Amino acid sequence: MLWFTLATAVPVFLLALAGFLGGVWAIVAVLYLTAFVFIMDRLIEYAATDKDTHEEFPASTALCIFLGFTHLILIVIAILALSGETGLNIWERLACFVLFGQYFGQVSNANAHELIHRGSRWLNRLGVAVYSSIFFGHHASAHTKVHHTWVGSLRDPNTARLGESVYRFWPRAWFGSFMAGLRAENAMRARAKTPNPKWTHPYVWYGFGTLTTVIIAFLLAGWAGIGALVAVSLYATLQHLASDYIQHYGLKRRKLANGKLEPVGAQHSWNSPQVFSSAMMLNVPRHSDHHLNPNRPYPNLRIEEDRMPILPKSLPVMGIIALWPPLWRHMMDERVAAVNGVTQP
Repeated sequence: MLWFTLATAVPVFLLALAGFLGGVWAIVAVLYLTAFVFIMDRLIEYAATDKDTHEEFPASTALCIFLGFTHLILIVIAILALSGETGLNIWERLACFVLFGQYFGQVSNANAHELIHRGSRWLNRLGVAVYSSIFFGHHASAHTKVHHTWVGSLRDPNTARLGESVYRFWPRAWFGSFMAGLRAENAMRARAKTPNPKWTHPYVWYGFGTLTTVIIAFLLAGWAGIGALVAVSLYATLQHLASDYIQHYGLKRRKLANGKLEPVGAQHSWNSPQVFSSAMMLNVPRHSDHHLNPNRPYPNLRIEEDRMPILPKSLPVMGIIALWPPLWRHMMDERVAAVNGVTQP
C-alpha cells in the first residue's frame, strides 16, 4: 500500500498548499504530477506479473475513503483558487487549473471508479458524490451497467473505434454514455416488481449532487466560482475520457455463431505495467484484469504481459500522445490489428 499512498495522497497536500499559497508550491505540485511520476516510472522496474495473492488490504478501503472525502475538500479549494478568492496571480491560477484538473481526472476519477465497484452502499454513494461534483455523475450508471457489459462493441459509447481521434471520441462518449446509462436505469426500474418513486431514480441524485456543487461554488465565489467549477470539471472529465479512449482503442469482441458477443477477455483492454503511475491511478492501467474481475480490489489487480495487450508508454504519456492523432495512429493502429487478428483463449 506504500506506493498507492505515496502516489495518491501526497498530491492532496501539495494541491491544498498550491491553491492557497501558490508560488513555489504550485511549481512543486506540477513537478510531482509530471516529472516525478515519469521519473519514478522509469526508475522502478515494471511489475510484469505480480504474485498470485488473495491477501486482504484493509488499508486500501481506508485510502479510498480518504481520497473520496479529500476530493470534496479539494473541489472547494479549486473553486476558491481558480476564481481568485485566495489571492493567486494569473500564472498561479493557470497552474492550479492544470493541477486540479489533472488530479481530479487521474486520481479522483480512478478512486470514484473503485468506490462504485465496491459492494458497500455508502462507499458507492461516496463515489457518486465525487463524480457528481465534476458533472460526471451518470458515469456511475453507464460504467457498471453499460461499459462492462458491452465493452469492445458498438453498443458501448466508451469504446473508441479504430481510426477515431480523441477529439471525436470525447463528445460521443460523454453524451452517448449519458443516454446509455439512462436507458439502462430506466429498463431496470421498468422490470422492478414494485414501482419506485421517481425521486429515487439515480439520475435525479446525480443532478442533485451536481446542482449542490454549483450552488456551493456560487456561494463561495459568485459567477466566477461557477465558471471555475465548470472549467476544472470539463478538464478533469476530458482527462478521464482520454483514459477510456486509450484503454480500449480499436479492440473488438467477435460475434459468435449464435449471434452473441464473445465473453470479455484479456485481449479487450490495453494495459500499462509502469508501477508508479499505475499506483497513482489505483491500478486502473491494469485494465484487463479489472474487466475480467470487476469486483477485485485494486491492490490485487494483476498484469500479465504475455496475454494482455500492452501500451508502448505509460497511460499518462499515452494521454499526451493521443492529442496528436497522426502520431497516435502511427503508434497504435498496427498494434490494434495484431491484437484483433489473434484469437486468444
